Order: sequence, then C-alpha cells, then structure tokens
Amino acid sequence: MSEKTNKVNVFQWFMDKWKNSALFSTGLALIVMVILQTIALGFDYPNFGSWFTAWFNNWMNILRNNSSVGIIALGMTFVIISGGIDLAVGSTVVAIGAVVMAMLDANTGGWLGVVGLTGVPAFIAAIIIAILFGTLLGSLNGLLVTAGRIPPFIATLGAMKILRSVTQHFMQSQSPAVPKGFLKIASARIGGQMLLPIVYWLILAVILYFVSKKTVFGRHIYAVGSNEKTTRLSGINVNRVKMGVYALMGAVVSIASVLQISRIGAMDPANAGSGYEMDAIAAVIVGGTSMSGGKGSIVGTVFGMLIIAVMNNLLNLMGVPPFLREAFKGVIIIAAVLLQRKSSEN
Repeated sequence: MSEKTNKVNVFQWFMDKWKNSALFSTGLALIVMVILQTIALGFDYPNFGSWFTAWFNNWMNILRNNSSVGIIALGMTFVIISGGIDLAVGSTVVAIGAVVMAMLDANTGGWLGVVGLTGVPAFIAAIIIAILFGTLLGSLNGLLVTAGRIPPFIATLGAMKILRSVTQHFMQSQSPAVPKGFLKIASARIGGQMLLPIVYWLILAVILYFVSKKTVFGRHIYAVGSNEKTTRLSGINVNRVKMGVYALMGAVVSIASVLQISRIGAMDPANAGSGYEMDAIAAVIVGGTSMSGGKGSIVGTVFGMLIIAVMNNLLNLMGVPPFLREAFKGVIIIAAVLLQRKSSEN
C-alpha cells in the first residue's frame, strides 16, 4: 500500500470520526482550545516550575468558577436528550439559595435555629431540604409539560419569571448571612487549593453517566427523545419518564445552588444565576447533544463545558471586552448545531 493511499485512508478515517462521533470532534476542539489557551498564557517565567504553577492555578480557577454551571449542564443533558428544555434553572438556583440562606441565617439563627438546629445538623438539614425543594420545583415543571401539555420552552420560561420575581420580592428587605461553617462545604482547601467544587462536579458526572448508560431510566430517556410516539406504544410511561427528568434537573440545580452559596457566601436574588440556563444549554449543545432529542452524552457535556470555560479564559487573556465574549459563545453554538445538522444529513 502506497504512502499516498495511507494518507487518503487516514484522512477518510478522520472525516468519518469528525462527522459521526460527537465525542471525537468535541474532544479535538477541546485540545485545540487548551493549546491556544496555553499559548495565550505565555511562557515568560523564570523556570518551568513557575510556569507550571501559573498554568495549574489558572486551570483550577477555570474549573472551580465553572463548576456550578457544569453541574447544571449535567442535568440539562438529560432534559434535552428527552426532547425538552429548561429555562428556569438560573431562577431555581436563586430560589433554592434564598431558602437555604433563610434557614441558616447567621444573623438571626435562621428558620432551623428556631427549632433548635444549629451547626452541622442544621447544615445537613438545610441541604436535604434544598434538594427536596429543588426536586419539587423540577417536578412542577414536569407536571406543566406532561399533565398541562405546555411546551417545555413556555412552561420553563414562565417558571423562570415566577421564581425570580417571587424570590426578589421576599428577599428585598432581607440580608441573611451564611454561617462560616457552611462555607467549608465548598471552600475547604486541599493541598492549598479549593478543589471541592471540582470534586463534586466530577462525582456527579460519574453518577449521571452511570444513570444514562446502565439504568432502565437512562435508556427510557433516550427512547423518549428519539421517538416519543413509538416509545409510548411500546408500553413505556412517557409522562413518568419526563417527570423524572425534570425532577432530576431540579435536584441537580439544588446541588449547584448549595455549592455556590458555600463557595461565594452570598446569593444576590437579582443577578445570581443569571444566564446559567444559556451557558448550560450551550455546553450541552457544544458537547454533541442533539436539540431534537435522543442523542447525547454526559462525557460530551463535560467536554462542551470545558470548551466554553477555556474559551472565556482565552478571551480574557487576550483582552477581549466582556460584552464581546458572548458573541464568540454564540458563534460556537451555531457552529455546533450546523455540524450536528450536517452529520444527520449524511
């Protein structure tokens, strides 16, 4: 076999993988982004150790700052694979955060202090209640979509407006403070680094990967997204699957909300979580999940989130104005959708 033939075969293999494997194309794009980001960081350091320390710290900041949205994107993957969408995640973060802060308010003792719960028991109770509350909010979205037969876009858009508005109304005269002990949930340092938000993100990614690949519920999500009518005729309770997906989304958002409060120590009801829904959806799409449903992966979403996170860091290193960074994100989203469409046509 000639060298020319080998080159043709390699090129054909590359193009087939690029068109038909979302993980391959997304992973390759991530590698390119990491190389560009490394170059933009520069090499003007006295020695390799200094350069590596700066590079490592930069990466820790990237991962830590995007952990909350990354966690939300994991849940959004399931929603979009099932053929839905959730625009309420940012407002849900705020609503859950407000409840947690009210329960643990260091200034007044909070709601849990009234019943005699303080310290670690109060923290555990607050986290459990937060997850239950998030699951309830997600289930209500699922109920609107299934029993109410409201398109997911409209149902969650309405929920987004309601949750943000109600939270702002009740929090406008409140200034709750987060107990210092609660901050350790995400801010405790390991080896001098604030690694816990990243660890939680990775653990949740592994769990949801297992759910998507190894459970009946995961297989049903793909089936519903691929062909809802056929799935219903096969005896699968489609409405129950959709309810489960939105309930899971709510639980995942509650985890992200708790981590954000414990990492930052505050929650501004007017601005917190703003744009999270778009960033999460962008990560899912860039990661190869089809907006029409039935196709996608947790690993792809993690790659997609990293691409967007590295891109933001790269633009920051290059001095691109903040307002223009969203334009670059929009270009990446459009390109990802165009690649999906071309792949499906082939």
